[in-house]
Amino acid sequence: MRIRRAEAGDTAGIAAIILPTIREGTTYALDADMSEAAALAYWMSPDKETFVAEEDGVILGTYFIRPNQAGGGKHVCNCGYMTSRAATGRGIARLMCAHSLEHARSRGYRAMQFNFVVSTNERAVKLWQALGFAIVGRLPLAFHHPTAGDVDALVMHQHL
Repeated sequence: MRIRRAEAGDTAGIAAIILPTIREGTTYALDADMSEAAALAYWMSPDKETFVAEEDGVILGTYFIRPNQAGGGKHVCNCGYMTSRAATGRGIARLMCAHSLEHARSRGYRAMQFNFVVSTNERAVKLWQALGFAIVGRLPLAFHHPTAGDVDALVMHQHL
């Protein structure tokens, strides 16, 4: 498994991962009907550094890192991660998060914060906790889940 910066030629592989997740509408507060171009523009926007996890030339996961806020909040970063459905359960999200934590430290960030972790995404919540993140806030009924209805979103944080 190799994690590297995303390149322009990676857009098809990234789209194949992010579009099904966005369409499912269970983990990200994004419009489920957004176009492929809009999804890629969001994931690979200039304010983010985007990475891919690949094995044998196949992209199995992707993540981005960016400052969580401007000005006085720019020392805290924010990330988003998505893994190919075919690669679920192989530890790719864990590897990408570990990579992002190291990259964040190398960029001078002093903390990483996840602003909106959907509470029903139990695998992610457990993984982030196992990697040292604490739940520091709960946004009651902040996310409309397509099958579970309105559920909480969590704010998770880790000092670097």
